Amino acid sequence: MRFDLVTLNLVLAIADTRSITAGAAREHLALAAASKRLKDLEARFGVPLFERHARGVELTEAGRALVRHIRSLHASLHALESEVVEFSRGIKGHLRIVANAGAISECLPPDLAAFSQAHPQIRISLEDQTSAEVQAAVAEGRADVGFFVAPLLDNRISTRRYRHGSLAALLPAGHALAGRPSLRFEALLDHDIVGLHAGAAAHELMLAAAQERGLALRSRLQVRGFDAIAQLVEAGLGVAVMPAAVARRFARVFRVEVRALDEAWAERDYLLAVRTQDVLPTVVQRFVDALCPLPNENPSPGG
Repeated sequence: MRFDLVTLNLVLAIADTRSITAGAAREHLALAAASKRLKDLEARFGVPLFERHARGVELTEAGRALVRHIRSLHASLHALESEVVEFSRGIKGHLRIVANAGAISECLPPDLAAFSQAHPQIRISLEDQTSAEVQAAVAEGRADVGFFVAPLLDNRISTRRYRHGSLAALLPAGHALAGRPSLRFEALLDHDIVGLHAGAAAHELMLAAAQERGLALRSRLQVRGFDAIAQLVEAGLGVAVMPAAVARRFARVFRVEVRALDEAWAERDYLLAVRTQDVLPTVVQRFVDALCPLPNENPSPGG
């Protein structure tokens, strides 16, 4: 079955506007021509893509599936265009990376710097997302490589172990819990928690741990960024859980104290993810092998 982009873009426009008339106008098509294109496409699939109502149209289940694939196709076409255009500028590849906040703050920057130095003609873009969002972006082709932490795992991706990390408690200076060398998570549950937004790996781990104990997580302050968390903890507005390496850096800048978190789930692995496919693009394979070499491979970022 062959498709043309004009018709696929029309389907997307109709889905976005919930109107065949408005969708046709957005794509600069006559209404009659747009209606025929949609009718022909539905006939080829053998299922309706939209339910017609007096006030517009709604996607059917088949229509939602098609729109999901169209959006993925658009992302791939945009990446294709960007990468090909960059060849005229001396760029030999574009690597789209998504990573959770922990990986970006704890271990990823030096490796990205080393890879960029070894491969100056490969352009790298990096976006901060939650672990669940990272996996979806890689699985759907919106990113080439992702870094995240389990336990969630999308079956459309393949992973390699990247780095090991641990979580620690961050306390205001002089806090009542600071007298202990390490802390159980239950001790933190008596205090307000300063943390990342819902969906962030550390937040989800704390939420699950609290629920297992039948206790509430007093997550009163949620922000984006570990630096904001550290400043709020310093101000005495709560306690926090964050990557230990990051917490130790903040302890040199802010009036906060770091204590080990005595929980099995505080030890975690960062995973590198790519979309499952027989052969990875050359740039992606080179990056994967540089950051996560197999035992018989040279671990140098130069490849």
